[in-house]
Amino acid sequence: MKAIRRFSVRPVFPEPLRPLGELARNFRWSWHPATRELFRSADPAGWEAAGGDPVRLLGAVSARRLEELAGDGEFLRRLDEAARDLRAYVDAPRWYQDVREERGEAGGLPAAVAYFSPEFGIAEALPQYSGGLGILAGDHLKAASDLGVPLIGVGLLYRRGYFRQSLSRDGWQLEHYPLLDPDEMPLEMLREHDGSPVQPVLTLPGGRSLRAHVWLARVGRVPLLLLDSDVEENAGGEREVTDRLYGGSSEHRLLQEMLLGVGGVRAVRAYCRLTGHPEPEVFHTNEGHAGFLGLERVRELTAAGRGFDAALETVRAGTLFTTHTPVPAGIDRFDRELVARHFGADGELPGVDGEEVLRLGAESYPGGDPTVFNMAVMGLRLAQRANGVSTLHGAVSREMFAGLWPGFDPAEVPVASVTNGVHAPTWVADDVPPDPARLDDAALWRLRRVLRERLVRDVRARLYASWRQRGAAHAELGWIDEVLDPDVLTVGFARRVPSYKRLTLMLHDRERFTRLLLDPERPVQLVVAGKAHPADDGGKRLIQELVRYADDPAVRHRIVFLPDHGMGMAQQLYPGCDVWLNNPLRPLEACGTSGMKAALNGGLNLSVRDGWWDEWYEPDFGWAVPTADGEAALDPERRDAIEAGALYELLERHVAPRFYDRAPAPGAPADGGGEPVPGRWIEMVRQTLDRLGPRVHADRMVREYVERLYVPAARAHRALDAVAAEESAAWKARVRAEWPRVAVDHVEQAGADGDALELGGALTLRVRVTLGALRPDEVEVQAVAGRVDEADALAWQDSVRVPLKPVGGPDLDGRWAYEGPLALDRTGPYGYTVRIVPAHRLLSGAAELGLVAGPSADATPPGRPD
Repeated sequence: MKAIRRFSVRPVFPEPLRPLGELARNFRWSWHPATRELFRSADPAGWEAAGGDPVRLLGAVSARRLEELAGDGEFLRRLDEAARDLRAYVDAPRWYQDVREERGEAGGLPAAVAYFSPEFGIAEALPQYSGGLGILAGDHLKAASDLGVPLIGVGLLYRRGYFRQSLSRDGWQLEHYPLLDPDEMPLEMLREHDGSPVQPVLTLPGGRSLRAHVWLARVGRVPLLLLDSDVEENAGGEREVTDRLYGGSSEHRLLQEMLLGVGGVRAVRAYCRLTGHPEPEVFHTNEGHAGFLGLERVRELTAAGRGFDAALETVRAGTLFTTHTPVPAGIDRFDRELVARHFGADGELPGVDGEEVLRLGAESYPGGDPTVFNMAVMGLRLAQRANGVSTLHGAVSREMFAGLWPGFDPAEVPVASVTNGVHAPTWVADDVPPDPARLDDAALWRLRRVLRERLVRDVRARLYASWRQRGAAHAELGWIDEVLDPDVLTVGFARRVPSYKRLTLMLHDRERFTRLLLDPERPVQLVVAGKAHPADDGGKRLIQELVRYADDPAVRHRIVFLPDHGMGMAQQLYPGCDVWLNNPLRPLEACGTSGMKAALNGGLNLSVRDGWWDEWYEPDFGWAVPTADGEAALDPERRDAIEAGALYELLERHVAPRFYDRAPAPGAPADGGGEPVPGRWIEMVRQTLDRLGPRVHADRMVREYVERLYVPAARAHRALDAVAAEESAAWKARVRAEWPRVAVDHVEQAGADGDALELGGALTLRVRVTLGALRPDEVEVQAVAGRVDEADALAWQDSVRVPLKPVGGPDLDGRWAYEGPLALDRTGPYGYTVRIVPAHRLLSGAAELGLVAGPSADATPPGRPD
């Protein structure tokens, strides 16, 4: 019999146990072992049944057990200690507060930062993530909390999350969407002082409206605001806007992103008003999904009397856009007419011209589609600063978005890079000591076996549950007790399953792969997990192919596919695997942080040099899978064959032999006692923990965001008061209008004897330029010099830009003379050109406006000395 209505009954704690509620409602428990252990000791069986979720645990614990705990002096002592520790963590100054005090106002640290993301992976108890983007966002919040960065997170509360995954009997992915009740999660509704819910409201076409409640999750020191459209006042369609992550029609997705961006800014304003939290000076957009936040901030300023262009200048100055996709297909693009309807006369953003909205998202560059509205393009136009998430991804992003900065080489496109990191307290197993690299070889090897053995137990339990869901009877599953071996080299592969991540590359040569698994001397075993998007039948076929292989009785003890990959499973996988495998199509992996989490636990990486592994790979940390990405003529099948062969070669000849090459540990008893250890393997584990570990920490990443991006954005935002914003907008409009008349008219060089010059010498460049109505102090005339190829193309990555200085006033034709030396600091083919770019104290860089003028067609050509 099914209930006609569902509700939650909260437990009433005896007075001594009241701090349990405080501890359960702050997600710090998810990375604080002592707090988790406290909850576990309250009811060990209940803790396991609740999946390590303290709110579920406390909702199920019996009144009798609560009374027992209220009289348990030792438990109350530990409870008091944990509660005091949490309060000290939340209130005491940390790195950010120390830096602000040291630097003062001149340091430029923002009073607060708003961080918007479509998903957040905080803990399995709050399933609001699909993959790496959400996990990264969760780790960003946790690291910001640890460092004391005054961040406010903003997202959506999906009542059905992403999806729960299971398998059919024949291995096809099945999706389930269990309803999530906010009252059963560590959340509280944001309310006005009179107790009524805070309720951001969006205006929709046709007189409709979209309302949302705001749920507050406490992530250590960081508040996370989650907007929820399941509000009784909404009509049926609007009520379902936040039903699930990345689902629904194009209009459904547009409404989600409007609620996240526009509604999210309104939620932040309400939170700051109600709590006294400082207003954000910097807004960080984690991917383009939240890009509409910039338009709402423009609306706020125009409603206060500022002109549109001046408001846009102010918003851009304080906005950072982080892109996570290396391919145009990964970007949200909406039909232009759909966007026009929602931001038209009877839609959102009153006072903001709908045409201005459309212009910001227009693909107005060669190869762009004039019928679509591009969220990443809008994000870049609304942000003065942008970044990719690894060094390689930054370069890929500069190429991908180069059309927005015509005339500039892709290397100059203003997209920086901050390589992602992972939150160590979340991902390092509790068994791993604070400084594991200091363990001796034998102790480190024992630790790795303990972690592997725990993974084997977890895998068997999950595999049994999966087969029962697939319809198998208990009596036919006895073989699961023999699945995996805690003494066998264990490889992990777990991630989303788009085609470019190549889940089934390992199966390219099945006979060879099977020999690897079943090698009698040096066997290999694999644990594989991953979800395909519900609409991606190609990804589902890849899963089915791998599952059918893993179902074969000949190999099923050596390879398993675990459905329903999530944070709980991942926290077992990363520590327990000896090697983490990643084989995407290079360069399509933006960062790929899963291997970082393995490394923090002493796992070695076996990966294509893509994402973070491209910049931090060293032979001491693992192995680089050779790639054929430079072979443009190769078809995909041929490329997969080459790279799969390279992967098998590494496993057969390098990885497995090193794991199984054992000798007595240094200091072992002379009589041969003690377990032999793989000395070179252990040394790689030690190097990974000691030297790679600190690089992959999320606190390193967040510090970089603060110093390199948040501080400059805060300073730029503060510099643009109403007067400065109007000045900047007017100046940019005048420069754009005059730019067609700007040109380099004449270039000559002195100090050269023919074309052969000597290292250490110099050229003197003399240039005449036309500036139209612009003044010399509004532009910079640059000589750009460096090595050239056979076609005289400058190698921009290796070039230098030398500002030339004006000499006297304009001539009778209105042309200005510029002059300057060009040092010859390298040998070989060398060349230069001359160009003009805008210059203003409020510009973030020469390329910001996308304006550049070079030599006119009849100008004296630049030289190429050899």
